[in-house]
Amino acid sequence: MATAAAAPDEDWRAPDPCNVILAPHEGTGRQDAEIRLLQAKLRNETNSCQYLEKLGWLFVGKARASFDPGYYKLAEQCALCLESHQPRAVEALLLRGHVLQSLHRFKEAEVLARELVARRGRSFDYGLLGDVLMEQGNLGEAAVAYQRMVDEKPDLQAYARISHLRWLKGDLAGATKVMQLAVGAASPNATESAAWVNTRLGLLQFQGGKPIEASQSCEAALQYQPDYPPALLLRGRLLLADGKVSAAVAVLRSAVELNPLPEYQWVLIEALEATGHSDETVAVEQSLRQHGAATDPRTFALYLASRGESPAIALELARSELTTRSDVLTHDALAWALGANGEIAEARKEMDRALAEGTRDARLFLHAAVIVAKAGDKAAARRWFAESAALIHMLLPSERNQLQSTAAEIGPAEQGKADSTIGTTDDFDSRKLTTAGK
Repeated sequence: MATAAAAPDEDWRAPDPCNVILAPHEGTGRQDAEIRLLQAKLRNETNSCQYLEKLGWLFVGKARASFDPGYYKLAEQCALCLESHQPRAVEALLLRGHVLQSLHRFKEAEVLARELVARRGRSFDYGLLGDVLMEQGNLGEAAVAYQRMVDEKPDLQAYARISHLRWLKGDLAGATKVMQLAVGAASPNATESAAWVNTRLGLLQFQGGKPIEASQSCEAALQYQPDYPPALLLRGRLLLADGKVSAAVAVLRSAVELNPLPEYQWVLIEALEATGHSDETVAVEQSLRQHGAATDPRTFALYLASRGESPAIALELARSELTTRSDVLTHDALAWALGANGEIAEARKEMDRALAEGTRDARLFLHAAVIVAKAGDKAAARRWFAESAALIHMLLPSERNQLQSTAAEIGPAEQGKADSTIGTTDDFDSRKLTTAGK
């Protein structure tokens, strides 16, 4: 008896992940050589599970070093291949969870993280759980996970996460102190991680009004990994804040060439505008508009709203972003986009959510000042203006201009300086690192 013809899509098969990860790999670095070596072992040896896990993490490292998210997808294929040999293996769950988190698929990653914590509960399991909770705005539960992480293994990875949590909670001094612990735990054998924590420390020192220390941390990062884009971005911002605009342009060009994300392009555009490079400015702007929505929708939404360009698109991007991540910075982006669309009442509600954790950030305070001024609350606007003005060195040139125009709109500030909510080191307790000093 003749069989019915198969539907056109019945012959379609998803590529075998165990084959995908063996595709020829190019590159001349040490990491590239290690990837090719493991691929050869997987082709020729039968006991492959240990190599699958190692190859997956090598792809993760390559993604971080190259800023190419395609390597995260290869890492995910390693996890899927490992699971085909060992269903629900914890090694595969951690690798896949990390990939999902890196690709901003936080809710999916949370499911895997909770399973890992329940089944095993190692340091990196709690780290993954804390990461996805933090991105979804659940700082309380993230703090518990990070404390468990550092209790299990006090190392660079734990310290760096806790530092960021303290920063989000408004404790700049505590965040700086813990990041110094991360820097002290850095290893020359893990150059990308060492470069990253030194860059983060430099950014905290920059916010704290210590540009010399920030420059030193930036140089330390570049010693670990020359031409490290985040460190180049920080160096460019330091030069821009110091009025050395031409030098900033040269550094920022290099950073954007290596990592053309909206955050980098935006800072370069500001520096180019300050030096009159109109043709180059247009080219960078065109690239940002072409790719920004796909590569970093939150920052692109902020850029559009700040520039007063395509406010409806900015709002659409910010609202979409809030469906996957609901931290304070995403609430800020949505508030700013709402304000750009004239929806001031809703903008103020979102701004309240953005400020709820006590995060101290110049751009956050600038947005608050502008939005509450538009809402007619000049007293609150003056307060947020003072907070932003205290951190004005962190603002881009156009943002500084907007801060000054807001000052003219709201009138003279009240007598006295705004109360500082920056934490001090007096209440720093290394045993309870996630307790914000407030």
